[in-house]
Amino acid sequence: MKVRQNEIVPLGYGKFCRAEKIVGLEPIEMDRGPARRTLVFLEGLSQPIIASRSGESILRDMVEPEETMEASMALDLLEDMLHAMEKVGPMLRRSIRDEAGLDIDEMVVRIRKVLGGGRFGCAEQAELF
Repeated sequence: MKVRQNEIVPLGYGKFCRAEKIVGLEPIEMDRGPARRTLVFLEGLSQPIIASRSGESILRDMVEPEETMEASMALDLLEDMLHAMEKVGPMLRRSIRDEAGLDIDEMVVRIRKVLGGGRFGCAEQAELF
């Protein structure tokens, strides 16, 4: 699992913090009320803060699901492939198409369509803050 970067995590009681600033979670076990509470240790603070949400729910919001990481890695690979294919000159493209049946021009168009609907189509959250 990977901690999300530049993501705001709700802690409850109107408190929010960035996911990458959370360094520890500890459930409060003594004098518990009906709701589950958690001590949240944050980078740069000597004392933890009390969250009204459970540690499990905070952790779930802090990390990227495995599927999201795999999809992100696949998009990164497509980006790398696109940049490499764009460097191939027209004569070599023609030769590859004739010899191997791989049409680089068509692949570039298809990859741009896939990437165009994702990260390149809208601003990243990091750019908004």
